[in-house]
Amino acid sequence: MSIEFVLTTLVIVATPGTGVLFTLAAGLSRGARAAAIAAFGCTLGIVPHMIAAITGLAALLNASAVAFQTLKYLGVAYLVYMAWTTFRDKGALAVPEPTGRTVPSARKVITSAVLLNLLNPKLTVFFFAFLPQFVPSGAPNALARMLALSGIFMLATFVVFAVYGACAAAVRDQVVSRPTVVTWMRRAFGASFLALAGRLAIQNQ
Repeated sequence: MSIEFVLTTLVIVATPGTGVLFTLAAGLSRGARAAAIAAFGCTLGIVPHMIAAITGLAALLNASAVAFQTLKYLGVAYLVYMAWTTFRDKGALAVPEPTGRTVPSARKVITSAVLLNLLNPKLTVFFFAFLPQFVPSGAPNALARMLALSGIFMLATFVVFAVYGACAAAVRDQVVSRPTVVTWMRRAFGASFLALAGRLAIQNQ
């Protein structure tokens, strides 16, 4: 394992994107446990991309404009849906009642997080273009090495996202107890999802 891989991975993972926004929202609305669940879901969403890269399916995706565009616009549509639900749900960032009836199930949170990363074609292309640079050509243990590097990437994703979420959870009481702040944060999250959808839509293969 090279230090270059670790540093590059940390930079990529720590750069705010859909997963970070989703985890921050979970931490602000429902606390550190919900943020950890969201981080876990985002990490699970990496698995299909990793498998695609290792099995060579990413090469097909990279070569087929139709396949890439189809997956890309599914991702755009889901981001727009996330923005719409964020704008629409007036209680999305509210502190739940002690009964917990307003708290989404862990399965629902994980499913939403997985879809966010699953419908991100750039992540597949990233795995296809990035991992091979750290695997020697013709190495007999290339598969094992790619799996190990992918595992490191997933671990870094979970840890960094969980830290983001924990930081958000630490200030949730100060934030969500102020209606004006909650309103503007909800708008900011919704606008961020729309901006990410727009950026994804105009990106080329």
